[in-house]
Amino acid sequence: MSQHERRMLKGAAAGDKPKPNVVVAKDGSGDFKTINEALAAMPAKYEGRYVIYVKEGIYEEKVVITKKMVNVTMYGDGSQKSMISGNKNFVDGVRTFQTASFAALGDGFLAQAIGFRNTAGPEKHQAVAARVQADRAIFLNCRFEGYQDTLYAQAHRQYYRSCLITGTIDFIFGDATAIFQNCNIMVRKPLEKQQNIVTAQGRADKHETTGIVLQNCKILPDKTLEPVKAQFKTYLGRPWKEFSRTVVMESTIEDIIHPDGWLPWQGDFALKTLYYAEFNNQGPGAKTDARVKWPGYKVLDKEEAAKFTIGTFLEADWIDSKSVPVHVGLF
Repeated sequence: MSQHERRMLKGAAAGDKPKPNVVVAKDGSGDFKTINEALAAMPAKYEGRYVIYVKEGIYEEKVVITKKMVNVTMYGDGSQKSMISGNKNFVDGVRTFQTASFAALGDGFLAQAIGFRNTAGPEKHQAVAARVQADRAIFLNCRFEGYQDTLYAQAHRQYYRSCLITGTIDFIFGDATAIFQNCNIMVRKPLEKQQNIVTAQGRADKHETTGIVLQNCKILPDKTLEPVKAQFKTYLGRPWKEFSRTVVMESTIEDIIHPDGWLPWQGDFALKTLYYAEFNNQGPGAKTDARVKWPGYKVLDKEEAAKFTIGTFLEADWIDSKSVPVHVGLF
């Protein structure tokens, strides 16, 4: 780590939090008891960043940062202490994108030390914890908990740093230009006869600049999967749309990933047009010699991998490296 990164992480750990415009506290010790009340009271026009501090508590409310709410910072007391929770799901008749417990649509959204979860469980199928379509969205030290379709990285540029994402099927999905750096990606135990798929990227047109990049992450089983991991197959991704693009690089892959690495969606759909790549991963699940033989799958060299780093892929001049830990190139 560079000195700068160390200094920033130290700052973040020491509670180097911005001064809030409003405080939300379930126990009544803040300005509002719910996050939605705080958002409703937000001024229509506000210069600079509008900061909402969410004190410890489980907030069971559907929270939407609307398109008009730009440059909102929301931070909590820790990703397991301040938690936005919901249980909307597909089986109960809600369309997938509307199941999200939390949605960020306003550009420039930044979340820190807060959790988002959907408690519907695996038998309820698609149940989103967070849906993000804000451009220049940043999540630091956040937690996303669910089973199927946990995190919908829907559109635009998104950066996730030191987050924890849990799930079973397609649990990081969508068509954003998204980089996950230093994240723990924890695979949970699915239903009997199910298999786990970490990503389902939705690039539908080869001219789109979108894709999911996992850099310097850990892909590992959680405590429910660990003892029974031999009974379930787990894959890095499958092509939700024709030009699906996912890159896993410089990451540690535990022994839960099937030697094939990647799973077809249906028949030979997208296998020629997708772009799935790996670079310099380690761990027992990182061996590439038995990987799928699709035209669209490749093991990258350093030069090719560099195209998927933050500086190039995210055009990250919008990430303020003074306040956000970020590693721009390859590790």
